[in-house]
Amino acid sequence: MLFGGTVSAINNCNSRNIRFLSTSFYFLPLYFSSSSSSSSSLISESKKTKGYRKGGVLVSAAMADLAPSTVLVTGAGGRTGQLVYRKLKERSGQYVARGLVRTEESKEKLGGAADLYVGDIRDAGTIAPAIQGIDALIILTSAVPKMKPGFDPTEGGRPEFYFEDGAYPEQVDWIGQKNQIDAAKAAGVKQIVLVGSMGGTDLNHPLNSLGNGKILVWKRKAEQYLVDSGVPYTIIRAGGLQDKEGGARELLIGKDDELLKTETRTIPRADVAEVCIQGLQFEEAKFKAFDLASLPEGTGTPTKDFKALFAQVTTRF
Repeated sequence: MLFGGTVSAINNCNSRNIRFLSTSFYFLPLYFSSSSSSSSSLISESKKTKGYRKGGVLVSAAMADLAPSTVLVTGAGGRTGQLVYRKLKERSGQYVARGLVRTEESKEKLGGAADLYVGDIRDAGTIAPAIQGIDALIILTSAVPKMKPGFDPTEGGRPEFYFEDGAYPEQVDWIGQKNQIDAAKAAGVKQIVLVGSMGGTDLNHPLNSLGNGKILVWKRKAEQYLVDSGVPYTIIRAGGLQDKEGGARELLIGKDDELLKTETRTIPRADVAEVCIQGLQFEEAKFKAFDLASLPEGTGTPTKDFKALFAQVTTRF
């Protein structure tokens, strides 16, 4: 798969001979997938109606306050994206979930539901139907480096990586995310949550050298584009992602990669997924960008008050 799933080779490179992997790949949080769906865009009615049309139905302002929000998760085939999609599905009283994946295979792996759509974020036309009619967008897409064959960790040295043609960070993390932001803005979405990675303040970060892709540079460029779009946003720069249970740790907010200089620079994917959804619920999360990590399980107090968590954030970018 071009963008979806995990990079198993990276996960298997836990050798003292390639120690740099634990500090480099830890901060590549996303494994891309896309998709599409159709629904009418929100059309503002006159002040007289005090509502809007959604799916061809006039919705009053009072009804709108009670109606579940339609949220699209792009990259829903990835490990973090799947968690967000499923969490939204579990909260059907609050949200109508949609997922965007890149292939029919990814769609079937997630159950093949009608709210899963197939599209390619590099081709704006294929993702437009999924975005029409949504209230919020959660972007969990990313280019994925692949390890060149032949690497033997027992022999020491460092593995080499590459990106497939058409799947470089410039095409996925810049053009692909720009397409999503443009389509969401045109559809009148109320908020975009974008999950990125810590490390973007350092041009010499090892992730930028992978396959000569400059992945953190392009991610940062997409984040700035979102900030400049005028759409309410929440940018989450996650630390090293762990496949562990969520809800059991104290979450940490940081800025400008300060957390990378500490021992607390990792976080369970499940906690990142929860923060994505909680970010849709509080005004304190809007127009903010922050780094996110967690204390080890068993230390600190598990975070439950997300409003207070977002209130800690003071940075817009």
